[in-house]
Amino acid sequence: MRTAQYPEPMSHAIARAVSIFGHPMLVLPLAAVVLLLLRGQQQTALWITLCFAVFAGVVMAWSTWQVRRGHWAHVDASGKHERSSLNRFLLVMLGLSALGAVLLQAKEPAIALALCAAMVAMAMATARWCKLSLHMAFVVFATVLLGNAHWWLGLPSLLFAGAVAWSRLRLQRHVPRDLVAGALTGALAGIACVAPLVAGAS
Repeated sequence: MRTAQYPEPMSHAIARAVSIFGHPMLVLPLAAVVLLLLRGQQQTALWITLCFAVFAGVVMAWSTWQVRRGHWAHVDASGKHERSSLNRFLLVMLGLSALGAVLLQAKEPAIALALCAAMVAMAMATARWCKLSLHMAFVVFATVLLGNAHWWLGLPSLLFAGAVAWSRLRLQRHVPRDLVAGALTGALAGIACVAPLVAGAS
């Protein structure tokens, strides 16, 4: 006898969509592009978009390769050993990207990329105690950057961060402790990123 197939609950489908749009490889690059466009730096925004597209492509290609080799069950990297492997790869990629930004004398991108690497390193260092949510870390980081630029950008970003937190719980990817750890990590990284800008403006 065949088991009846039931459609996915609407709340689960919404949570999945929010989680996808709140992915670190989307949310922070989008925030950077928005800030650059508001400054009138369209050409730089285009270059940033292309660079992040290449970065995301490399990460996805590497993740797919891990699945095809049988090392991972899915590109989502939900397993503990999968997350560990992905985080090591991301740490190397972000470190190299930050170094490239330094060589190109792009100070702000270099700082942001170095802080992204630091957040991944924090997730790796705390993996024994919790599954720090990088979704939350990156979305809160983006919220601090946008809110520092314009309050009217910070408010919807904060609401979206709340939606991302809900989605990660609804999809059972994290427990509240993981989300709090990620949010604190992202907030600290955001403050560290904007502090030089605030000091320079005063």
